[in-house]
Amino acid sequence: MNYSLIPTAQTIVQHCQANDISNIVISPGSRNAPLTIGFTENPFFTCFSIVDERCAAFFALGMAQQLQKPVAVICTSGSALLNYYPAVAEAYYSNIPLVVISADRPIYKVGIGDGQTINQKNVFENQIGYSANLRQDVSHATDMIRHYKPEWIKDENIDKIQNEVQAFNDAELNTAFTIAFTSQSPVHINAPFEEPLYNTTETNVIAKIGLIFSEETNQTSLQSEKDIWNTSKRKIVLVGVNKPNSVDEKVLQSLSNDPSVLVLTETTSNLNQPSFFNSIDSIIAPIEMNSDKDAFFENLRPEVLVTFGGLIVSKKIKAFLRTFSPEHHWHIGGVKANDTFFCLDKHIKVPVNRFFQEMYSDAKIVKSDYFNYWGQVKKEYVFKRSSYLNKIPFSDFSVFSQLMQSIPNNYLLQLANSSTIRYTQLFDMNPTLRVYCNRGTSGIDGSTSTAIGASVVSETPTLFITGDLSFFYDSNALWNNSIKNNFRIIVINNKGGGIFRILPGKENTDVFETYFETRHNLNAEHLCKMFGFEYRKANSTEVLEEALSDFYRESSRPRLLEITTPALINDKILMDYFRFIT
Repeated sequence: MNYSLIPTAQTIVQHCQANDISNIVISPGSRNAPLTIGFTENPFFTCFSIVDERCAAFFALGMAQQLQKPVAVICTSGSALLNYYPAVAEAYYSNIPLVVISADRPIYKVGIGDGQTINQKNVFENQIGYSANLRQDVSHATDMIRHYKPEWIKDENIDKIQNEVQAFNDAELNTAFTIAFTSQSPVHINAPFEEPLYNTTETNVIAKIGLIFSEETNQTSLQSEKDIWNTSKRKIVLVGVNKPNSVDEKVLQSLSNDPSVLVLTETTSNLNQPSFFNSIDSIIAPIEMNSDKDAFFENLRPEVLVTFGGLIVSKKIKAFLRTFSPEHHWHIGGVKANDTFFCLDKHIKVPVNRFFQEMYSDAKIVKSDYFNYWGQVKKEYVFKRSSYLNKIPFSDFSVFSQLMQSIPNNYLLQLANSSTIRYTQLFDMNPTLRVYCNRGTSGIDGSTSTAIGASVVSETPTLFITGDLSFFYDSNALWNNSIKNNFRIIVINNKGGGIFRILPGKENTDVFETYFETRHNLNAEHLCKMFGFEYRKANSTEVLEEALSDFYRESSRPRLLEITTPALINDKILMDYFRFIT
């Protein structure tokens, strides 16, 4: 097997293999040639080639999201690295172990006007788990070093200095990979390479690879929390982004049977118990419109708030809990605990299942009418929602209702941000689906690339639902030779950023349409033709029903369905829904 002649490139490849990081996403370039050679020549690795670095990073993020293990992205020097930044930030706030490996110019060629060169060290400083800035080898291109940096060598033995470089780089790599695995954070490895870049050898360096140890399980006593839990008559369990099948069935049943508990879930919670409240805004919004809202909110205010999982979508639940704060807020599990509601008093670093098993270990049930009261409110809005759907015209609201009922069992469902994730929050979700959305930074960039990356490693078909702006923004995602034939995209095209019509400050003016809503007349048909997707379109309930009838069937190409909805009435129909169920 051929190896790059550059020891640092060999060392990086060895560390990745030792840590079972087998998926490598490479963007083309010359400076990263030593890495490209090392990874592609080794049959242990599965390599993907993606030209657009922003798409490449989100593609890798989607893979890591599903595999729950690190995936590496590799790029050349210069601005190529900066294109990774949106995905790195998403990985940082979503706790996804993305490994960024950038090739760099030698330090003596940085800041002198050399081409394709920027300051790459610590470039992700505020959104990264660790930055490993490797040292340049002195055993490679030694004559260049003697010319440009003679002080690195002086009269010392080259082998001795190279051993010091090797030891330093091994230590930095061991630290980076340990952090990636134990804290589920992105890490950045920056490797300076001097020319020649393409030479190979059959001799491999010997890297010193450290062992990664998981943290010991926290055995903290939960007795004080249990005492509070067993005496509180109003408790809310609020679940953010959460992996499917991560909560034990017994725990779910205990929560379902507790009359003092409301479990509020989101689409990304992947929890679908019938007694849980899966449409938070359908509870909160009608109260906001009530003339006696403070009294209703006081009735809803919990004594204890327990949160677990990642970030929360609903702005309404955030506003409620920030104003009507609980006496206690505990965040369970995870490496981070966000004080989202400005009332966090404990981060309890124990597994979620263990926490609730402890809370219910004595089988004590607090007498309370908390669930019965709000459960009746839920029944009423579910009934009214059905009535409302029967009276409204074709719109975003009706389309999402139709789509949620159409998705086959066991699909991987990827959702774009903005209106897409918010509309899905209003409807029941098929409990067999696994649902994901980039909620770390909640940006519209990279959603399509993430979905494609996730689909590549998913054993089941993938559906990606997106709005038009998000889709067109990331259209380079389709420039990918790894897209499966069972990959499906649904684009809800309302000719602009429809979410801005439901936010405060909306005005029907040219300024609003141009600079906020960004109205357009684009469609996805020609993109589909260029990238080899089957294309379908719908603009009514009947046409949509027909299009969906065989949309999910096996096909020889991936498929995209574009649904055009009326931009000028979507916001009114949504706001009227909340008034209707009030």
